Amino acid sequence: MTDSIFTPMASAGLTTLKLQYDWRSDEHRLFAAKEWEPGQDFSQYNKSFYNENVLTPDAVYLNSRQVRQLFADHGLTDYLERIMELLRQGRHFGIEAYFHAEKDIRFMCHQHSRKLGVMNKRHAIMAGGIRRHPRHEAEIDVVVDGLNLGRAMSFKNIAADLDFGGCKTTVQMDELDLNDLEALGFLSFALDRCRTMTGPDMNFPTEMSDVINEHFSAQFTNGPSSPLGESGKPTAYGTYLALKEAVRFTEGTGELDGKSVAVMGLGAVGWHLAELLNADGAKLFVADVNRERVSKFISAHSRGHVMAVDVAGVLDLDADILCPAAIGGIIDEDVIGRLRYRYVFGPANNQLKATSQAEEERLARLLADRGILFQTEWWHNTAGVMCGAEEYINGANASYESLQQRIERTIPAKTRRNLEQAGELGITPTENAYRTCADIIYGN
Repeated sequence: MTDSIFTPMASAGLTTLKLQYDWRSDEHRLFAAKEWEPGQDFSQYNKSFYNENVLTPDAVYLNSRQVRQLFADHGLTDYLERIMELLRQGRHFGIEAYFHAEKDIRFMCHQHSRKLGVMNKRHAIMAGGIRRHPRHEAEIDVVVDGLNLGRAMSFKNIAADLDFGGCKTTVQMDELDLNDLEALGFLSFALDRCRTMTGPDMNFPTEMSDVINEHFSAQFTNGPSSPLGESGKPTAYGTYLALKEAVRFTEGTGELDGKSVAVMGLGAVGWHLAELLNADGAKLFVADVNRERVSKFISAHSRGHVMAVDVAGVLDLDADILCPAAIGGIIDEDVIGRLRYRYVFGPANNQLKATSQAEEERLARLLADRGILFQTEWWHNTAGVMCGAEEYINGANASYESLQQRIERTIPAKTRRNLEQAGELGITPTENAYRTCADIIYGN
């Protein structure tokens, strides 16, 4: 095992570790514990025991000084300091970790902010997906990924007007067996401990939500049995409404009829977005690494103006609107200098090739200097998290109609206000979105 927070935990027989940071006082608080015995049967979670139970007569609790000494004993002081510095830099609430020794399941909930959720009167006060990483992946890379995504979820929940803080859960383990109730019970127990609601993300099957809902916990959403279906469709709809609002802000009308629009990626979100644009009369260019997907879309939408374009050529098209809807990191300084679009407005995450907020804001300013309207995508690709919240809050009574009303009520208005405020302050919409979130999370 490379450097890992679980190394000292395993050596000392500990189950629990909390690394917390208070940005107000610039202080870290550390806690570790042994809270259950080896062989604890997590398939019985919420049947013969609950997450509040003390599960061993020999519980052990370590304070901050003792945790630091434990890491020092294993030569991991520098590694611990590196993680704590990441918490400081991002002003994160902390990392909550649980260890299943027998199955070597390493669970970390990367918690950015709880502020919006602490008074929401529900069990879950944070929201963010859960993803699986292979055991061989360097843990520090998993931590960086989790912290960045947790921070983004804080911002997305603000943009979506949801009363949840932001977090992201990462798990290093073997591929999940949906019949393994021991592993599923442990994941449910740990997630419930963290007071977050989630949906399966990268490398976890969506079916895990249905199994966990049946046996253990109501905090998992977006399974195949969800009354709302897949989240790609509402995400596309929210992005479409945001784009129309951006055009209305600039041109006085949100009409897309006759505008040339390139959709880059025809996956679960891009396909639905392209359908909406096609129905609105846009002159549509579609691209995807899967050429069969492009051919299928064109065959299914023979009415209207739809043309295929090679993925490599999308960024060099002379068209009105670019909608990135696949992988991120596609727009760097060189690309910005070549773009001939008036708008870059799509649902793909991390469209700008940036490794920090400062770099993202710099690239956004370069786009603005070229007269291209862009706002960071997490301000408008929020309907997916709205979908999870609709199911979590309303359960079997969740409806697509209710979700659609929330999308229509929230995303266009949020987009309009962000664009207006940015103009009033003389900054980019991306800078204003970050400013708005910082004021809410770190203000009084």
